[in-house]
Amino acid sequence: MFHLEEIKKVLQAEQKFRLRQALKAIYQQGIESWDELSVFSKDLREKLKKDISLEIKAKSYETSDKKTIKVVFDFGKNIEAVLMCHQGRNTVCVSTQIGCSMACDFCYSGKFGLERNLSEDEIILQVLYFNRLLKKENSRVSNVVFMGMGEPFANYNNVLGAIKILNDKELFNIGARHISVSTSGLVPGIKKLAKEKLQINLSVSLHASSDEVRDKIMPINKTYNIDTLLEATRNYIKQTRRRVMIEYVMLAGINDSPKDANELTKLLKEKLGDLFFVNIIKYNSTGEYESSPKNKIEVFKRILIDEGIDVVERYRFGKDIKAACGQLAKEENKK
Repeated sequence: MFHLEEIKKVLQAEQKFRLRQALKAIYQQGIESWDELSVFSKDLREKLKKDISLEIKAKSYETSDKKTIKVVFDFGKNIEAVLMCHQGRNTVCVSTQIGCSMACDFCYSGKFGLERNLSEDEIILQVLYFNRLLKKENSRVSNVVFMGMGEPFANYNNVLGAIKILNDKELFNIGARHISVSTSGLVPGIKKLAKEKLQINLSVSLHASSDEVRDKIMPINKTYNIDTLLEATRNYIKQTRRRVMIEYVMLAGINDSPKDANELTKLLKEKLGDLFFVNIIKYNSTGEYESSPKNKIEVFKRILIDEGIDVVERYRFGKDIKAACGQLAKEENKK
């Protein structure tokens, strides 16, 4: 795996614009060999080939409908990322950590704890791999969501560094409004993001309308309870004037009753005003719970909609290759 700092080191004796040419060729044009960089001399290309490999070690799995590709990356330990092709968009769900310390009951990623943060390069390489793949179809990654393995705000600096590279017009050139970060409720990260000069999207994983329920399914709630989390979210909205997505996974018999829907409606309208919408997520099995049946989900949604709340239901990608929301984990653990 190559690193940005290694490329800088090799090119430090060259004119400064050479580094920019190299980065543009790698990130924007998706070259897989230094031989493709014809603006460099043969000697310089040979030096780069000797010192820095552009190979990305990975293996991929594709769903039967060919709309989803899961890739297992070898970063010393294996991590997973997913490409979802839907309605003209090519969205990559990236991971930010190997494992996760949040230990949410309904999510497979945290079952085996946290090993380490991913570096800025390792986050970027996930998107780069899919850009190379899509290049063969004259296409490219259009959207990036930080919703894979790990808690993005627990790796804040590397995540923000990666976002700036993704957003750079001369590199990946992915618009800020096409980049989303999801947090399980790490309040300090929400507060920090509110001060950034970035128009990216924030998603907050709530999944309950009471501390009693959220304590059971999301241990982070014992540190940052619902009031604390929604207060930070409200301040984020106030500072940025950006609309926030509230994520809500439907767990049978846990958080899916009409009473839960009414409490959620009251809570969100009272705490957040109107710059939010609710993303309903049908639970993808990780062995802990049952998904709410379709009729209960429809009743739940209707209660929110009738109260004037915007609701979307997340499209389900990659369930047959264990690439759906909440199912990502280190490949060796799945075995």
